[in-house]
Amino acid sequence: MKEFDFVVVGSGIAGLSFALKAAEHGSVAVITKRKGADSNTAWAQGGIACVTSDEDSFELHVRDTLEAGAGLCDEQVVRTIVTEGPEAIRELMDVGVHFDEREVSGHRELDLGREGGHSKRRVLHVQDVTGREIENKLLAALGRSPQVQLLENHTAIDLITAAKLGFATEDRCLGLYSLDEKTGGVETIRSDRVVLATGGCGKVYLYTTNPAVATGDGVAMAWRAGVAVANMEFIQFHPTCLFHPQQRSFLI
Repeated sequence: MKEFDFVVVGSGIAGLSFALKAAEHGSVAVITKRKGADSNTAWAQGGIACVTSDEDSFELHVRDTLEAGAGLCDEQVVRTIVTEGPEAIRELMDVGVHFDEREVSGHRELDLGREGGHSKRRVLHVQDVTGREIENKLLAALGRSPQVQLLENHTAIDLITAAKLGFATEDRCLGLYSLDEKTGGVETIRSDRVVLATGGCGKVYLYTTNPAVATGDGVAMAWRAGVAVANMEFIQFHPTCLFHPQQRSFLI
């Protein structure tokens, strides 16, 4: 049995960002079913929308988001994401992500793009491989931390809870079972703090731009453990998918 202060399932931007912060407070295991860079994050191309220009404002970004959300957004969540966005961008820059810049009137500034639904230019990008750059820089930062262990080719099977073990105590998560894809053995990984950052489940559909690892494992584990699951109807199907009958579909 392995034991850690924190266990993170998933190696995309959410899981890796959390792991970096958690490493300041204890030992961390990051579990991913393939290589560390095999995540939806690595396939993201366009960029990240964030208020960084004097010509933009939080209120404009919030308004654009609520309008694009057609009344389905939680406004408080939108405001939190929008207002905390600049700090998150600074953290990415601190780990080495270098967003594209342009020269204007003799000085350098971020090369902001404007995408659908945005009234201002606010999309930071790294050419058209933004996600891959972020993924690689976060993995490199984790590799420099002695507190983090990356368990590649490990598939999380199920959460271990007090209720499943028959304990007559308040139900809580105690860790998880993980399949080592190389040895075929199942490992018990003990932790009081398990973070499911497994992304979406696009690959349960026949046609998708999602990579093969996006199979919804985390959602299923959470559901079996009694965690509330919501908004499962929101699945992204990108309109520019290249279809090939014998090969994997991918985003153009």
